[in-house]
Amino acid sequence: MANDSKTWRCGKYELSFDRPRIMGVLNVTPDSFSDGGEHFDPDAAIEYGLAMLDAGADIIDVGGESTRPGFTPVNSDEEARRVLPVVRALAKEGAIVSIDTRHVAVAKAAVRCGASIVNDVTGFTDPKMVEFVKTSTCGVIVMHAGEVAAPARTHATVQLDTSAAAFVAEKAREAAAEAAREAEKPARRRRGKLLGEPKPEAKLPGGVVQPSLPFGEPEPATEPASEQETPAAEQAAAAETVAPAPEATEAAPEPNDHLAAMMRRSARREEAYVPTSQLRRFTLPDSAPIMRRVMGFLSDQARALIHAGVSRDRICIDPGPGFGKTANEDIVIQRETAKMASLGYPLMCAVSRKRFVGAVSGVTEAAERDAATFGVCLGAIQAGANIVRVHDAAGFAQFLNGYWAVAKPQPRRAFVAVGSNLGHRCDNIRAARDMIAEIPLTCVSNSSKIYESEPAYETRQDAFANAVIEIKTELAPLVLLDELMKIEAELGRDRSKKAKANGPRTIDLDLLWMDGETHGGKKLRLPHPLIGERDFVLVPLEDLMHDPARFFRYNGVEVKEPEDRVGHIVGELGRM
Repeated sequence: MANDSKTWRCGKYELSFDRPRIMGVLNVTPDSFSDGGEHFDPDAAIEYGLAMLDAGADIIDVGGESTRPGFTPVNSDEEARRVLPVVRALAKEGAIVSIDTRHVAVAKAAVRCGASIVNDVTGFTDPKMVEFVKTSTCGVIVMHAGEVAAPARTHATVQLDTSAAAFVAEKAREAAAEAAREAEKPARRRRGKLLGEPKPEAKLPGGVVQPSLPFGEPEPATEPASEQETPAAEQAAAAETVAPAPEATEAAPEPNDHLAAMMRRSARREEAYVPTSQLRRFTLPDSAPIMRRVMGFLSDQARALIHAGVSRDRICIDPGPGFGKTANEDIVIQRETAKMASLGYPLMCAVSRKRFVGAVSGVTEAAERDAATFGVCLGAIQAGANIVRVHDAAGFAQFLNGYWAVAKPQPRRAFVAVGSNLGHRCDNIRAARDMIAEIPLTCVSNSSKIYESEPAYETRQDAFANAVIEIKTELAPLVLLDELMKIEAELGRDRSKKAKANGPRTIDLDLLWMDGETHGGKKLRLPHPLIGERDFVLVPLEDLMHDPARFFRYNGVEVKEPEDRVGHIVGELGRM
């Protein structure tokens, strides 16, 4: 029920989560960890993005900077050059586009080009990014990127009363030193008898006495805690200084790029936090400190966005697998998916081909980890994840459709427009209705009357018979569309390239709308983008719902006034 109640507003789109949503990864980069260079050319990237939409992706996440372990940063100008043509082309086809960036300038430009989501790997820790998204309507993804993402929290300094507190502290130190000396005397006497007299005691700074050892030089003194425990920011700066400068391909890295520094350390398999390398009794580290850090950051950043003016229903959270985390920590986080889902925000599972997936599956090559990725994603979906970010969108769509059909009974309402102007028009429409009723996991629940209409778009042809059929289906939209295309072929519809567009046809089946579905691409657009201008669709719909014009306007479709529409209804031809 929690999944059903969540919605995510992303600009002009609203995503519901009665089904998990698939985000396809589109890296317009030469150096991404599993597909670097495959879609670096803008035309190739656009083609691949459209193919993912036609295969079942709901969202396309476009990124122009690889953030793999050991990545080389690029500047915002180069990143924008890579991604903006791709964002613009996909948005033009009705796609929900996410821009994967940490640069404010790139996010602004992408949203102007049609992007509906800003996916910030640094979790909106940049005040300029917060300032931008609060003035827009785009959806936002808050990601936890290990130690880099956690903003430094300052604590107020407490000044004690030196007149009393200093005196008490001094007496406590004297008593502790005296007790240590008394405890040491018997041991010294024993060592003296066995080994001879010890060397004179060495005095350390601050008056602390270091007992000398019987063999060789004294042990090095332990530094005071204030000097030993270097702040995390200083550690990051030191790592940045010591690490060899990467060879710049497109642009030199920023001198203070903490994300790049952290991912270089991650590439060296260093622990980002919560040490797990020591001997322990359990296979995984304690989840409590890990989840306090991850969930604390995600909830704090989401709350900060809300306080800045970003509506809660625009926010999605992502624990950031692989970013500053070991394989053990990533597994702990995935096992706690239900806790993260309980925060109430849409939850992303972005584990595709990550190192920990390879660790648990034994698959070395990143591009070969899709099957293991699907398994991890399924576990996350069962625990409450709403969106899965995957490289193989087509494969995961098949995987999810198979699982969902068996595990989650979920009939949804949809409308199919039916038209014919060749042969026995009404008989063709009735035959199509009967064949639709035979589609698996689908039934016909209602039908409009059959109307006669003027031809639309291509006017030099015979009048059409038109109707709308209301169905209930448990199929995914693209699967249902394929079934409708099979019916068209069986009834003699010619969809070859030689056929005239909008010309005569024995049958025409258009999927107009499906409950809870928004989709873009070449193959299918939902809601159908031309509903609002077609009189031969809107009039039959009046038999099935109250005020279809108002209904579709509410769903973001522009509906024209009757006199401005095409394919006007001119009469009735009878009941279905």
